[in-house]
Amino acid sequence: MKAPPFRYHRPSTIAEAVELLATLDNARAIAGGQSLMPMMNFRLVTPDDLIDLGGIEELVGLTEGKSALSIGAMTTQRRLERSEIVARQCPLITAALRHVGHQQTRNRGTIGGSLCHLDPGAELPVAAAALDAVLIAVGRSGERLIPFAEFSVGLLSNALSPGELLARIELPKAAPRTGVAFVEFNRRPADFAVVSVAASLALDAAGRIAQAAIAVGGSFEAPVRLGAFETACAGRRPEPALFDVASREAEAIECVGDDVYPAEYRRELAGVLVRRALDSALVDVETHADA
Repeated sequence: MKAPPFRYHRPSTIAEAVELLATLDNARAIAGGQSLMPMMNFRLVTPDDLIDLGGIEELVGLTEGKSALSIGAMTTQRRLERSEIVARQCPLITAALRHVGHQQTRNRGTIGGSLCHLDPGAELPVAAAALDAVLIAVGRSGERLIPFAEFSVGLLSNALSPGELLARIELPKAAPRTGVAFVEFNRRPADFAVVSVAASLALDAAGRIAQAAIAVGGSFEAPVRLGAFETACAGRRPEPALFDVASREAEAIECVGDDVYPAEYRRELAGVLVRRALDSALVDVETHADA
């Protein structure tokens, strides 16, 4: 099938795009188009007006601050994947991007498009959840900061208000002695994940856990953080028995299922992948500490 007729707009500034979104009744913004165009072709969404954000230069790029990276929402996934700054300062994003589709997909797909689409099987929302990313939305009234934990309002639905667009994403820099891992299970390489896990593990000088972050994706409408384990593990040594606790917490999270992958299967898989992710993150810490 092909998309139904629509009017095409290509603004050159954020202000122009916001004005279009605010004044057109049935408009959608398009970023990389990797998700929206197939949905339009299948008539799952039928906008009367399509607002192409590809001509807005101020939505593209990466700025390194003292404690965070600021990434324009229209920055492509491939550019971030190849960025030395991202690999050094926010390696969990680099690790997640290695699992996103094919290279051709990442050439067009954008970080903002993926986060706004919020597919449960997508990798970047899981990494953003683990990193406590902050999203900066822009509307007629100015900027609004949205913690990523508050960004999902349901399946494939985000907290942007009518007339708002995502302008940039703020990601904290990794602390010293931090290891990361991103693992997932899918039917075929480049498929959306059945379950995915993003993990970050920071150790203090004594080798104890200073901070841990674990997010599970694919199990529910939005990524789920293992908050109880993250709090309880602080000050503990990263030992197998402790990681087993995280695995059991993952096996108890709320899951949705289908005829192919029932909820019980996804919960068990979440437990397995959380253990693998923590083991890999610990190895990553030790590798960088020895470098």
